[in-house]
Amino acid sequence: MELCKINSNASDEQCASMLQAVGDALYAMGGKCKLRIIIALFNGNKRFNELQRTINGISARVLSNELKDLEMNGFVERNVNAQVTPVTVVYELTEYSNTLEDVVRSLSEWGAMHRENIKQQTGKK
Repeated sequence: MELCKINSNASDEQCASMLQAVGDALYAMGGKCKLRIIIALFNGNKRFNELQRTINGISARVLSNELKDLEMNGFVERNVNAQVTPVTVVYELTEYSNTLEDVVRSLSEWGAMHRENIKQQTGKK
């Protein structure tokens, strides 16, 4: 799909479709920390407190809300083991979350490039 640019070959319908698709993606993955939670879980299943320690600056309330949203959208699975005392809850990624691998890689590369760009711009001033 061509990006919507001035003088491009993309039609208004294609642009509208792209805007809707990006809106859907941002709805599912937007929020303060959803992608950071998914990245943390790419390294393996984690309990709630492990996730909170891994993701700097996230409050328990935000983490809890983001995990609920991720579970609702099919990216994270919450597994409760009631056969041990105390009961343990472990969060893990679903197969569907693997569809985000290229997105996360691209965002990571762009973020590193952007950080360098900002460093260079502020270093020149």
